[in-house]
Amino acid sequence: MDTQRLADLRRSYAAGGLAAQDLASDPYSQFQTWLAEAVHAGLTEPNAMVLGTVGPGAQPSARTVLLKGVDERGFVFYTNYTSRKGAELGAHAAASLLFPWYDVERQVSVAGAVSRVDRAETEAYFRSRPYASRLGAWASRQSTVIAGRDELEARYAELAARWPDTGEESVPVPDFWGGFRLDPQTVEFWQGRPSRLHDRLRYVASSGEGAGRSWTVERLSP
Repeated sequence: MDTQRLADLRRSYAAGGLAAQDLASDPYSQFQTWLAEAVHAGLTEPNAMVLGTVGPGAQPSARTVLLKGVDERGFVFYTNYTSRKGAELGAHAAASLLFPWYDVERQVSVAGAVSRVDRAETEAYFRSRPYASRLGAWASRQSTVIAGRDELEARYAELAARWPDTGEESVPVPDFWGGFRLDPQTVEFWQGRPSRLHDRLRYVASSGEGAGRSWTVERLSP
C-alpha cells in the first residue's frame, strides 16, 4: 500500500456520545457496563488489553494480554513472572492498560500501580484453566529464545506424559507463574465522535483505597 492510500484510510465515528452525567459513580462500574456491551456486540476477545510496561533505561514495551478479573481492587491478569513483562513489572511496578474496542468506537485506558495477587488467588485461577493451558504455562519459558517450535512441542509432550489429565489438580501450579493486579489511579473512557471531536472522560483517584476510594471526573480535549 502506498503512502497516500494509507493516509486516506479513515472513518467517521457516529455511534454515540458520552456525557459526564451518564457515567457511573466509579470507574469499575462504568467499565463493567462497557465490557458487557462489548461482549453483547460480539467483539472478538473483548477482554483483550494492551499492557504497557517500562523496561531498563525507561524503554517502553507493550503486548496484548487477557483481563481475568476486575473489581474495586483493580484489574487482574496472569503471566509467567520470569517473562519480559514479569521482570519489568518486578523492577518498576507501574503499568498501563488499553482496551481497544474499535467496532463499537470505544476505548478504555487505565494507569496505576501493579502488585502480585496473593498465592491462593493465583492457585484458584490456575486450576480453573483448561488442562492444555495449565501444561502450556510449564512448557513455555516465556520470552526466552528457543531453537524452533519443535523444542516447545517436545517439552509439552513430555509434560503431558508426566502429568496426564486427571482433574483440576493434575498439573501443579508453577511457582514462577501468577497474577498481577493493577490498582488504577486514572481510568479514561473514550467514545469516538464525528470530526475527530471525540469524548474523553477520565476518572482520577482523589482519596481512599479500594471500595472506599473517591474519584473526580474530568473531560479531556480530544
